[in-house]
Amino acid sequence: MAGPASSGEQELAHGTLGTAHIVFMVMAAIAPAAGAVGLLPLAIGLGDGVGTPGSVLLVGVILLVFAVGFTRMVPLIRNAGAFYAYVRKGMGPVGGLVAAFIALASYIGISAAVVGAFSFFAKVTFVDLFGIDLAWPVWAVLCVVGVLALAYFRVTLAAGVLTALFLAEFAAVLVLDIAVLVKEGPGNFTGLGVFDPSNVFVSGTIGVALIYGFSFFQGFEGTAIYAEEAKDPARTVPRATYLAIGGITVWYIVTSWALLVGAGGEDAPGRALADPGAFVYALSDSYVGHTWTDLLKILIVTSMFAGVLAFHNASTRYMFSLARDGFLPSALARVHPTQKSPTVANGVSAGLVLLVSLSYAVAGLDPLTSLSTSLTGFGAVGVLVLITATSLSVAAYFLRQGKRTVTHVLLPVIGTAGVGTGLYFSLANYSVITGTTDALINNLPWVHVVIALVVIAMCLHVRRTDPRRWVRASGADAPDG
Repeated sequence: MAGPASSGEQELAHGTLGTAHIVFMVMAAIAPAAGAVGLLPLAIGLGDGVGTPGSVLLVGVILLVFAVGFTRMVPLIRNAGAFYAYVRKGMGPVGGLVAAFIALASYIGISAAVVGAFSFFAKVTFVDLFGIDLAWPVWAVLCVVGVLALAYFRVTLAAGVLTALFLAEFAAVLVLDIAVLVKEGPGNFTGLGVFDPSNVFVSGTIGVALIYGFSFFQGFEGTAIYAEEAKDPARTVPRATYLAIGGITVWYIVTSWALLVGAGGEDAPGRALADPGAFVYALSDSYVGHTWTDLLKILIVTSMFAGVLAFHNASTRYMFSLARDGFLPSALARVHPTQKSPTVANGVSAGLVLLVSLSYAVAGLDPLTSLSTSLTGFGAVGVLVLITATSLSVAAYFLRQGKRTVTHVLLPVIGTAGVGTGLYFSLANYSVITGTTDALINNLPWVHVVIALVVIAMCLHVRRTDPRRWVRASGADAPDG
């Protein structure tokens, strides 16, 4: 661990990202096409069935409530380590550092999980469509190298690539949604009762539905990560947050509704569980055509590449922020002199993701059923812990400031309860997320506890042995703004 480096080489590209840039980067992180093909069939089959659009709406409302308090903090904080800075405001420097290291581990884990899914689908798709048969570790290397190359340049390049990929996959799935609506007619949509409380809370499995519901939104919190690089962050970041949550909510409501209608309404859960991997492809063949399905398969691969890039950007900014504050080696806080990208953190983060991914290959494990499922669950739990802690921190901070209003305290408390409920169901039904009964994989969330204990011990050591450095590096006596 090293002291903070000089500020001259630690400036990201301020004022370069507008609302649209941030929204599209966040929307790309949630990988809507991959989510529609990979997660929605499981949500329909294992969760709420016909009530899936209603459970998506419920989660969207919970996160919008959370966002009210979340965005109230934006004018006070401009920090690439968003959860780190927010929790530090409410729970002090030790809580903030615990949050930061859990965030870093979670985003690296999610990045590796998406690399695994990318490698699996790239291998299958390129064999099927082009006759190109590469081992999945080769695809993993190509993915990480591609992400590293894009991350090297100014953040606006990554934003442009992510925007293009998002729009392509959005259009591909939207065509399927529209085709179902045209062929089946509005009556089959309105008569399904997708928002009927009995379908949302009674007939399905609401706990499992909430797990998948929160998984659909995984990455939305990235809006605050780009506060240092945003134009007018006090306005841009809140707008981007609300637009991202609203956009994701509408997207998954519409798409899940269309899939339910296309698969026969009440018969959809059974069809989804019978072959979840081919569920959406079969509907695409039926309603649009085989050529469109082939295009969709390609866009699933690009969707996952976009997801890796977006989560990589998140992990590097936490690494950069921790290094800048002296809790990781100072070299990780260096930025490129002209590109203004965290170049060293980019390389280290990409190296860690590749190391994790290839370790599964060396062990002879499957990229989808082992690598992707195990680390998706690990990352999902970590992010829910962070969102819960952040929402509670917002309420605690504003209580201390005497701002006891609905938007400053009450809504963050409600948001804490809502997201905390999602966290509880995620832990209680963790094997549903991972899809395995393997004890090692299903105990991965305990790694977050180990991280927290190690970070607390580190903080106590630094505070005891070098109090001046602790004050300087932790921000204990200074605001983050």
